[in-house]
Amino acid sequence: MKILVVDVGGRHVKLLASGETEARAFVSGSRLSPKQMVRGTLDASRDWRYEAVSIGYPGPVLHGRPVREPHNLGRGWVGFDFEAAFARPVKLVNDAAMQAIGSYEGGTMLFLGLGTGLGSALMVDGRVEAMELAHLPYRKGRSYEDYVGARGLERLGTKKWRKAVLDVVETLRAALRPDYVVLGGGNARKLDVQALPAQVRLGDNANAFVGGFRLWADAAQVPRPAARAGSRGGPRAHAERRS
Repeated sequence: MKILVVDVGGRHVKLLASGETEARAFVSGSRLSPKQMVRGTLDASRDWRYEAVSIGYPGPVLHGRPVREPHNLGRGWVGFDFEAAFARPVKLVNDAAMQAIGSYEGGTMLFLGLGTGLGSALMVDGRVEAMELAHLPYRKGRSYEDYVGARGLERLGTKKWRKAVLDVVETLRAALRPDYVVLGGGNARKLDVQALPAQVRLGDNANAFVGGFRLWADAAQVPRPAARAGSRGGPRAHAERRS
C-alpha cells in the first residue's frame, strides 16, 4: 500500500509519500482551515500516487478524530470529514504521537516536540499514549508551552530557553520514569547536544513520516532512517506497533 503522510504544523504542512525521497511543504499559519490543508496537500502531491493518508494533527485526538480545535491554526477541524475530502482511507493521530511512533526504539520512551507549541507522547511496550502537557501550569502562572514552545524561545532567548528545556525534561523524567527521552520538533536543533543528559537525545523531524507509514504497517517492515551524529542513549530494539 502506498501512503501519503501529512504532518500539520503551526508554520508549515509537510508531506511525503511512499517511494518518494524528498518531502514537500507549504505554509500553514494561524488561519489554516482543514479545507485549506487538504487543498494545499492535494495540490502539492498532485503528481504522487497513494492509496491511503496518515495525518499528524497538532491537538488532542480520540478514535482517530480531533476533539479540540488546534491552538496555532484556524477553526473547523473538529468534525471535519478527512476521508471524504481526500477520497481515501485516513488515519489521523496527534502530531507528537506520530513522530514518537517513528522515533521509538523499544522500552518506555518520552517524546517531547519543541515547535510552535509543545507536543508530548509516551511510548510503552509498543503502544503510544498522546499526552496534553503543553498547557499545564509550570512556573509563575505560565504553562510548559509558554517556556519551551516558540513563544518561550522568543521571550527568554536561546540560553535561558535551553535551561528551561532541560529543567522540563528532568521534571517529566522524574514523574514518568521513561527509559529514554527523544526531543523532536523544529526547535530541537537549537539545543546544545553536548549538554543533554544521558538517555536524552535529539530526534529527527523525518521520523514523523516514519511514524505515519508505521500507522499502516508493522513497525518491523518499515526501514528506520540513519541515526544522526551526536544522538544519545535509548534501546535499539525494534518493537511491533500495535494499533
